[in-house]
Order: sequence, then C-alpha cells, then structure tokens
Amino acid sequence: MDETKTTTPPCPYFGSCGGCTAQHIAYSLQLENKKNLVFTHLKKNGIADLKEIEVFHDSPYSYRTRMDFAISREGLALRKKDQFSQFVKIGKCKISSERINTLLHEVQEWFSKNSARLESYASKSKTGCLKYATIRSSKETDSTSITFILNEESGKVKDHLDLICEFAKTTSAPNVCAALIPASLDASASHEAFPVKGSLELREIIEGKSISFSSQGFFQNNTAMAQKMVHYCREALSSYAHTKNATLIDLYGGAGTFGVPLGDLFEKTIIIDSEGPNIVWAKRNLEANRVKGETYAADAGILSRLPIPANKEVFLIADPPRSGMHEKVIRRILDLDPKCFIYVSCNPMQMAKELRHFVKRYFLKSAAVFDLFPQTVHVEAIVVMERKE
Repeated sequence: MDETKTTTPPCPYFGSCGGCTAQHIAYSLQLENKKNLVFTHLKKNGIADLKEIEVFHDSPYSYRTRMDFAISREGLALRKKDQFSQFVKIGKCKISSERINTLLHEVQEWFSKNSARLESYASKSKTGCLKYATIRSSKETDSTSITFILNEESGKVKDHLDLICEFAKTTSAPNVCAALIPASLDASASHEAFPVKGSLELREIIEGKSISFSSQGFFQNNTAMAQKMVHYCREALSSYAHTKNATLIDLYGGAGTFGVPLGDLFEKTIIIDSEGPNIVWAKRNLEANRVKGETYAADAGILSRLPIPANKEVFLIADPPRSGMHEKVIRRILDLDPKCFIYVSCNPMQMAKELRHFVKRYFLKSAAVFDLFPQTVHVEAIVVMERKE
C-alpha cells in the first residue's frame, strides 16, 4: 500500500482489540472510502443522477460519548478481535472522550482495590456476577453516568451492589446506576436499571435545544456528529416555504433527537418510536423546549392512522435501525405522500435498496456522509428525497 495511505496506529491495543479496524489507514483515505461506499450503493440502486456527496467529519479520536466495557478477571476490557469470549484489558481508549477515560480509570482502580470480592461474568459457563460497565459522557454538559450490569442469577448480587454503593460515594460521575439481567442475556443497558447515585437522566444540547434521555436508552454516541446531522436536516428543511403550516413526522424518533430541534420550523411535530421509554423522554423534550407536538409509542404502522388533515403538507424523517424499514413501513410512507422524505441511515447498503421504492415518485435532492465512527468501517448517511410535482 502507498505510504501516503497508511499511518501508524496510536493505540497500543490496535490489532488485538476488536473495536477499531482502520487506525492504520490515513484518515483522509478513510473518509474517501466511506464516501465511495455510499456513492456506489446509491448508484447501483438507480437513485437518480448523483453527482456529488458531501462529507462531514470531526475529530478522528476522542469522539465517543458511550463505551460498553465488558468486565474480565483483570478488570474493564473490550472484546478481543474475532474472539468474543476473550478480552483485552483497557487502560485508555483512544476513540473515547477524555471524560470517559477518566471514569474508566476510576472504575479500574475500584476493581483492582476490590478484586478479591468482585466476580466477573464468564460467558461460556454463564456464571459470575459483573457483566458490563457502561460509561456515558456528554459533549456540552457534565451529564455523565456509569451503569453496572449484573447477572441476576448470581448468589453474590447483594455483595456487589454494596461495593457499587461504596464506589458511588467516591467517583466523580454524578450518576451511578445498576441493573440485574438474566445470565443468558448479553446486554449492556436495561430499562429496569435503577440509580444508586443521581438519576437515569442524561442531557445533550442539539441545535440549541436540550435533549434529555435515559442512560439506558439510545442516543448517538458521537454527539459532535449528531449535531452536524441535525443541522444538515435543518438546512434541507429550511429551503422549503410554508413549513409553518406543515407537520413534521420523526419516525423511529427515540427521545426526539431530530424532531425536537427541528420542531420550530413546523406547525406540529409528531414523534413515533416503538419503545415506550423513549417516547416518555420525547414527550418531556417537546414540552421542555416548548415545541408543539404529539408522541406515539407504536410501530411505524401507525402512519396510516395519524390525525393529519388532508390539506396539510407532511415532511418526514426516518432514522431506522441497521435492519432498515419493513416493506409495510415503506408502503405507509408512500401512502402518506410527504413533500420531503429524509432517510438517516447507519446501513447505507440497506438504505439504497429501500430507496428504489421511492424513485418513481421522488427525486434525490441531496446526499451526505457523516463519519460518526472514525477508525472503523461504519458510516452514517443522510439522503433527502423530494416529491416530484
């Protein structure tokens, strides 16, 4: 490989840790590769006459605001590359925020001090107590948390909770939580979690709006790029006249990451998410930011039953999971006939396949790549589709 395309990985765990896979590739080439990936899939699926894709990026390191650390016999660790049941103990993670690394150090010290009393979980035998320590930080606020995930079937749960309570008194994290889950469940968060110190609430600032969400729920783990994504959508939607008389639908909306910051452009915002706990936060965020809107804890099938007057224009943002949207959902969106349809995707290959259903009625207005996950092959993309008149 050309030397201009390679670089020396700064992380001592690169190659053994299963997290990063691209630290040896020059960052400019990483961006070019991701742009080409999205371009290729859109072109392959006949998504209009695509000439250019914008690329947005931020810091290639220290960007992650959430890390899920497995707990090994030696302490907090990440999974070994291609070996799920093996671990690499981590002292500092190069792609994590400085705040996360500070808390990582605090938890590692606590684990070392109490190693004789702490029992890590073994996935093969499904025994042991401590499974994960999930650390979350905020870019704009001091909203941080540590959640300890415990095996509810362990006979040492109470002893571990006592030690976690002791840790909560000394850590700089304002929120410390714990959750009990079945031995067979591999999860690093739980809606059944409870606070040992502080609360479950975390907060970010997106486009000047305060977005609160549960430390156990979904939120983009690169807040700087989440801000750029929402701003991109705002600029796209601001190009339309008369949105103040229209409705915005935020589908797969979570706590309202898109719907709340963009809501002031519209007469009404509707946030839909299948997970009830997310919708509880979305409702709070609409109210706290004085955005007129409604929330629905339902699957996307509810699109056909929304109370939208026939004379009102509709704009829609969809941010589905990696698996994409079901064909039924695609039909519901087409029946709804939004003026503008924005697809936010963490799986551009799947997104491009689904957009084939829209090309007869919509044309591609713009497309952009957002590097939420530097040093990995993962990429986020946003496509803006406009209805043909």
